[in-house]
Amino acid sequence: MRVALLQLAADIDSAANRDLVTSQLAELDVDDGIDLVVLPEATMHDFGAPDLDLAPIAEPLDGPFVQMIAAEAVRLRTTIVAGMFERTDGLPFNTLVVVGPDGQLRATYRKIHLYDSFGYKESERLLPGEIAPVVVEIAGRPVGLMTCYDLRFPELARALVDAGAETIVVPAAWVAGEHKLDHWRTLLTARAIENTVHVVAAGQGGDRYTGHSLVVDPWGSIVDEAASEPAIVQAVLDADDVAKARSVNPSLANRRIKPTS
Repeated sequence: MRVALLQLAADIDSAANRDLVTSQLAELDVDDGIDLVVLPEATMHDFGAPDLDLAPIAEPLDGPFVQMIAAEAVRLRTTIVAGMFERTDGLPFNTLVVVGPDGQLRATYRKIHLYDSFGYKESERLLPGEIAPVVVEIAGRPVGLMTCYDLRFPELARALVDAGAETIVVPAAWVAGEHKLDHWRTLLTARAIENTVHVVAAGQGGDRYTGHSLVVDPWGSIVDEAASEPAIVQAVLDADDVAKARSVNPSLANRRIKPTS
């Protein structure tokens, strides 16, 4: 499975962000044969200031942002995963949409673990999603979804693997700060090693966020990594790598503490 990660810095102007995405995706071509394109969390609209009300800017799943993603998925004949704020009757969800090559919405994942940490309170502006793993088949491969702060909760990654995931996709807006880049790399690598999966992480860059979008293989080796500026990271994920890693290191099979439900 060939993947492309778009690292960008979203603004608090939804229309400008749509233009930014289309301009960056213009660097990709259908002849590139890309199976999966991953955009960061909050690509539709940045979180903005901590007191910014996200409800008025949230969009429905058939709104302008998803329509733009659908048009690009059709143009590239690929599946796109992207982060948005999803409108409800109250507080919005922090949602990942999965749009297929036919332009149809194939799945959604609503962020379970809201970022109430490091002095932030995401739960004051957003609703948490249902506690249920979301795995979607892309190019014949089972792909699990999580968002940013979810990365700090290994039980979610394990639930995705127990649901069949062989690749975990992590769109993020990982806030920059002391220790944060070390945490980002370490946690992504740990999720890959302990679950013997590929991990594909697309982060927002710029001054506010950590950037460093990267791909980790099932052995925990970083295949490729961006810096903080806008970038496109591409990689090929070989299903045989997962099978080989699980043969040499059958830690999943050797578990003695099994899921209780």
